[in-house]
Amino acid sequence: MCMHDEAATHYIDIIDQTTLGHRFIKKEFDVTPRIGWQIDPFGHSAVQAYLLGAEVGFDSLFFGRIDYQDRDKRKNDKSLEFVWQGSKSLGSSAQIFSGAFPKNYEPPSGFYFEVNDDSPIVQDDITLFDYNVQDRVNNFVAAAVSQANITRTDHIMWTMGTDFKYQYAHTWFRQMDKLIHYVNKDGRVNALYSTPSIYTDAKYATNESWPIKTDDFFPYADRTNAYWTGYFTSRPALKYYVRTMSGYYLAARQLEFLKGRTNSGLNTDSLADALAIAQHHDAVTGTEKQHVANDYAKRLSIGYTEAEQLVATSLAHLVESASYTGSGNPITEFQQCPLLNISYCPAAEVNLSQGKQLIVVVYNSLGWKRNDVIRIPVINEDVTVQDSEGREIESQLLPLDDAHVGLRNYHVKAYLGRTPTNTPNYWLAFTVSVPPLGFSTYTISDAKGAGACSTRSSVYTFQGREKSTVEVGQGNVKLTFSTDQGKMTNYVNRRSLVEELVEQSYSFYTAYNGSSDEAPLIPQNSGAYVFRPNGTFLINPGEKASFTVMRGPIIDEVHQHINSWIYQITRLHKEKEHVEVEFIVGPIPIDDGTGKEVVTQIATTMATNKTFYTDSNGRDFIKRIRDYRTDWDLKVHQPIAGNYYPINLGIYMQDNRAEFSVLVDRSIGGSSTVDGQIDLMLHRRLLLDDSRGVAEALNETVCVPNDCTGLRIQGKFYFRIDPMGDGAKWRRSFGQEIYSPLLLAFAEQDGDNWKNSHVTTFSGVGSSYSLPDNVALITLQELDDGKVLLRLAHLYEIGEDKDLSVMANVELKQLFPRKKIGEVTEMNLSANQERAEMEKKRLVWKVEEGSAEEAKVVRGGRVDPAKLVVELGPMEIRTFLIEFKQRFHRDMADA
Repeated sequence: MCMHDEAATHYIDIIDQTTLGHRFIKKEFDVTPRIGWQIDPFGHSAVQAYLLGAEVGFDSLFFGRIDYQDRDKRKNDKSLEFVWQGSKSLGSSAQIFSGAFPKNYEPPSGFYFEVNDDSPIVQDDITLFDYNVQDRVNNFVAAAVSQANITRTDHIMWTMGTDFKYQYAHTWFRQMDKLIHYVNKDGRVNALYSTPSIYTDAKYATNESWPIKTDDFFPYADRTNAYWTGYFTSRPALKYYVRTMSGYYLAARQLEFLKGRTNSGLNTDSLADALAIAQHHDAVTGTEKQHVANDYAKRLSIGYTEAEQLVATSLAHLVESASYTGSGNPITEFQQCPLLNISYCPAAEVNLSQGKQLIVVVYNSLGWKRNDVIRIPVINEDVTVQDSEGREIESQLLPLDDAHVGLRNYHVKAYLGRTPTNTPNYWLAFTVSVPPLGFSTYTISDAKGAGACSTRSSVYTFQGREKSTVEVGQGNVKLTFSTDQGKMTNYVNRRSLVEELVEQSYSFYTAYNGSSDEAPLIPQNSGAYVFRPNGTFLINPGEKASFTVMRGPIIDEVHQHINSWIYQITRLHKEKEHVEVEFIVGPIPIDDGTGKEVVTQIATTMATNKTFYTDSNGRDFIKRIRDYRTDWDLKVHQPIAGNYYPINLGIYMQDNRAEFSVLVDRSIGGSSTVDGQIDLMLHRRLLLDDSRGVAEALNETVCVPNDCTGLRIQGKFYFRIDPMGDGAKWRRSFGQEIYSPLLLAFAEQDGDNWKNSHVTTFSGVGSSYSLPDNVALITLQELDDGKVLLRLAHLYEIGEDKDLSVMANVELKQLFPRKKIGEVTEMNLSANQERAEMEKKRLVWKVEEGSAEEAKVVRGGRVDPAKLVVELGPMEIRTFLIEFKQRFHRDMADA
């Protein structure tokens, strides 16, 4: 649907948007695209090459932007075109012929033909004094030979156009017609109108051997001091909104399937369209003007509103299915809380006196059972929580702090135009257990006169520089804090016996302000695209900074009011072995006239030897070495900005004894600028443009109604230390939980008869079945023709985990226990052609001798129509269209 970005996008999103576009083209025009055309994204990912290239059936992939140092080297050794093997797990089985243009996506100099361009036209009227046919032919031939000298084979491609061209196409085609005619008449060069497909076929026919490229093309700089690494974080609120809607869309499609899709009623199509266009390389990237960013958010909001109604209706059908007769609409009215991230959830903030109960249905979109802690704001102080069986379970009340109350009141007024009438006093936290592709029900009621009620947290507050050492921890993990320094000092995992000194701090980079040190070059500012720091300043907690500890049976928290615009909570959950850090950053102060980028650093004593690992679109992890590039000898001009990489899932580092992993809740920029340290850029506020096309400073504000303040960002990251070689399981499994948070739906109930009149627990898969630990269900969607689109993804790379980097099996009969499977057809990744046909047409490119040996590729075999078991090798994603022999059976009493 768009030319998606390759840094700030999650692999599930770009698969979905590509599928939407490819199936549209197939349906409307019966065309199957052959070529990847990613000419404008600002750096290129390994996932784009092997997943969104080879696995969708493309024969080649072309793009415009690579680092200026890399481009110079590739020109010299004729390697602008190559065979790209983006996955070490899938190797040559998912390779693709790729080409980077010699000069971005532009024609050669002197061949621009817009009405206002100054390139000479071809004047072929010999009676006029400016007749220039031979000059223009000579210029054309010289430009062609120049490009041929840096290109293998006799075929070269000219990209005749660039941004904002062909507003009057006649001037272009008139000149190109003449050039083709006179150049071919000259005979030294053969010129023709072509397409990327024709060009690819011509290259393939030469039987040339091509160099191999692995890994990716990040980070990207278009000149000295101009690293396009700022956009990895730009507009972090929009990035979070896109990620949140992505996980919601995945769950909504599952519920749409479980209920049964109706083409005339509510569906997820509007949200699909909004999410697709939000993957554009000037959308989720944060590199658009403010009014355009507003438009993307508005489209997402409109799509969410319809999907929210669909989810509520689907859940109502499922909980009422025991008495559902198939006619009419369900009675239950579920409410949801899209503003729960700012502590606003009217559906939960109800008075539970006079026997009223709050029903919470918790839906799990993952393919395995999930135990997790949920938190909702509540008004009542004495409440009790019961599970699906009516058993009272342990719960905890945590005071709602002033920082979150302020965030709530300000943003509710901004978004909804009104101030909340009630302010909840507490967060209610309790542990839920939810089956795969299913839901569990929890009942919250007034505890007066009842049994056990929620445990109130113990609260201790330390002011200013009051000196003390505090230990917090639940179960296996223990953290030590020094209150006078406001820092973590020690992390202990009792189960795995890992201990590490850990210190977390905040800094900000001041943005370069265009001083004259680069004359006569154009000064390079930080902006929406470019990260250009001018200095680093540590943010020390102020003298009045408070430090509050909350302890309870489920959660321990440490609240730190670091300064007037940074608030942080460090949270540990019972039975979890990771640390959760929630932050509120902003408004970033700019009263000194300087833009800033805010970074948190997590420092350890690990000896990491300049090495760290970041994910590619949430999929493969790629090794990074500070101040180093695999493909060329890097000249370091920007030691900070030039070492930042995009993070969608996480970043980790290791030494000979341990792994330290950090996972994120949205696309973000990160690095390890010092050995043993992880850096995450959380927020940016800039006052100058970087001259790359936005023509607007990245200075986001929120206005109530006309009183505007800088944007505040609320978010989370998570970290954990494991023994060396053991970290992958947490990164992969918990990474899925971050992407697919539990979906909460609320209803009110008078009396105590919910359990008797509703289904309280349900799983869409077979009894006692769950997906293997190394497999994720990334698409379950009923299409408008009644077929079901299914995608299964192996979560591990080859050699990543000693137990889980192996072949996995999924039983389709257990995945669809209430339906009789008719036909299963394996498709390519974007589901616009059968996989078998794609493989028959695939071009097999020769590579240069001496290329590095690859690991043995493991792929799943053909699906036996009798057994219906899907095999998946490491990093393999398989896509199927499934036809069922009967409609969905709605009687779920056997659930």
